[in-house]
Amino acid sequence: MKSFRKLVYPYIVWAVIMIIVPMVMILLYAFTKEGNSVRNFIFSLDSFRRFFSDKVFLGVLERSLVIAVLTTFFCVILGYPAAYAMVRSRFKIQWVLLTTIPTWINMLVRTYAWRGIMDNKGLINAFFGLFGLGPFKMLETNFAVVLGMVYNFIPFMILQIYNSLEKLDKSYLEAAADLGANRVQAFLRVTLPLSAPGVISGITLVFLPAVSSFFIPKLLGGGQYVLIGNVIENQFLTAGDWSFGSAISLIMAVVIIISMYITRYIDKKVSPEGGNG
Repeated sequence: MKSFRKLVYPYIVWAVIMIIVPMVMILLYAFTKEGNSVRNFIFSLDSFRRFFSDKVFLGVLERSLVIAVLTTFFCVILGYPAAYAMVRSRFKIQWVLLTTIPTWINMLVRTYAWRGIMDNKGLINAFFGLFGLGPFKMLETNFAVVLGMVYNFIPFMILQIYNSLEKLDKSYLEAAADLGANRVQAFLRVTLPLSAPGVISGITLVFLPAVSSFFIPKLLGGGQYVLIGNVIENQFLTAGDWSFGSAISLIMAVVIIISMYITRYIDKKVSPEGGNG
């Protein structure tokens, strides 16, 4: 066993370089500002004060959370029936393959494709033109951004719920039928509660990237739709204010950690193992 411990060393080196060092730099820049000729850096909370005192940035954060919640909600509403149908189908492998195939293509390319579908000369406007209707402008709406996020992230939701449903012990459904439960009652009282951990895992995998996404709103928001990820990108790449960008990144990290804690707490409550504990 000791000989296999050496295999961990490359991962430790990679984790230090790619995770720990960037996080330390973010912490350093978030709590400091440019100093003077005597001190290069001065401890300061000005970046956090600037963020929480500006209604514009707070509004962007609120919008980001709302968009992430909407994206997660629609992924659950659309993903659960899809996963349920996949489990009951005779062609499970084929459906899983069709669900995962879009993820083989770069997310940026897929988002560009939706931009082409929804712009003024895209397929949707061509469809409306067939019926003599006017142009249907969507690129500058919440609908376009949410649609793009749902399309990109829904495979993660479907696969998590599918795995949970696939592992469901069919004897529970048989017992429910023996006790007189119909299909609707068996679903609500057996299938849905036992598949809840998969739903919670899917919510985590969808909400976290959705709340920090920056290129989907940039491409599908008509260039004017700004979420918190776009603000962070702008501070680092355009404004050059690394202190403020790091402070916002740290705030978002706290939001994500709180979200993960909440989902984990709910998972323990709804999980059969957690409930017994």
